[in-house]
Amino acid sequence: MTLKAVLCGCGAMAHGWMRALKTTPGLAEAITIVGLVDLDRSAARSLAEAFDLTDAVVGTDLDRVLEETRADLLFDVVVPVARKAVVAAGLKHGCHVLSEKPMATSLEEARELIALAETAGRIHAVVQNRRFISGIRRMRRFVESGAIGELTGVHCDFFIAPHFGGFREQMENVLLLDMAIHTFDAARFVSGKRPLSVYCLETNPAGSWYAHGASANAIFKFSDDVAFTYRGSWCAEGRRTSWESAWRLVGSKGMLTWDGEEAFEATVAGTGEGLLRGHRAIDVPPPPREEETHGHASVIADFLNAIRSGHPPETAGFDNIKSLAMVFGAIESARTGQPVAIQV
Repeated sequence: MTLKAVLCGCGAMAHGWMRALKTTPGLAEAITIVGLVDLDRSAARSLAEAFDLTDAVVGTDLDRVLEETRADLLFDVVVPVARKAVVAAGLKHGCHVLSEKPMATSLEEARELIALAETAGRIHAVVQNRRFISGIRRMRRFVESGAIGELTGVHCDFFIAPHFGGFREQMENVLLLDMAIHTFDAARFVSGKRPLSVYCLETNPAGSWYAHGASANAIFKFSDDVAFTYRGSWCAEGRRTSWESAWRLVGSKGMLTWDGEEAFEATVAGTGEGLLRGHRAIDVPPPPREEETHGHASVIADFLNAIRSGHPPETAGFDNIKSLAMVFGAIESARTGQPVAIQV
């Protein structure tokens, strides 16, 4: 059965959504875009022309387009401040809703959206697409295998210097809000642990071209005494890390490192004597099935599978709020200079 979808928010990010929908086997046949909505009608028209959506209803009023098209799905690609109203409208019209991240501008809003979805009996999920890349899923499986014993620490470095221009350079807490949530969510996924508290130092280093918060250092306490540390900067010129961070997973028997790109290395304790016992390399199993690792397209496919099966999607709002709480906890800690408990 083909599902009818309306896409709201037709700016630059919408083009990525449309490419995923048009080029991924299975998605193009499963979803038909029947409506495009944007406050700027010309942006919606431009998107329709770019992807040959000649039959799609184009408009500026989301309620009107949803009513006219009787859509099954709403794809929410609007700016965060508009998200609550857009998601609420989609749920009111009986749509399942897939939103861009962050899922809300506050935890209070996020809780309201979760409650609205539950009342409506519809699925509300978030495009946390970094979960669906090969390296992240490969680390998760390796931790689950027990090859490095019981996980004790997750450590991530993110140092890169993108000159975006536009809204990001004026945002408050830009690194934590716009980028770090990817690594926070991935750390929660890879470890399988629950975030309990955070202490964070946020700065805007000398030479920064951002208005606020281009660098952050955070220490999280996870359940089962697992520590997660994050060191990041979005204005670090020089040799960069991967966009996915550089990872070190520490276990009771050994370690796994991933450079965020292609290089995996797993080692366990050696058999030497003396102060340092050395180490020996062990194999890291190959990447998971290809269909799991298409990022954005895999999130959409997981969303569709949830609708068909009745099982929650991996990035359901009621789960993703835990990653959002990590971000807002870090922001609050940075503001107060004190550790903050994470309660969801």
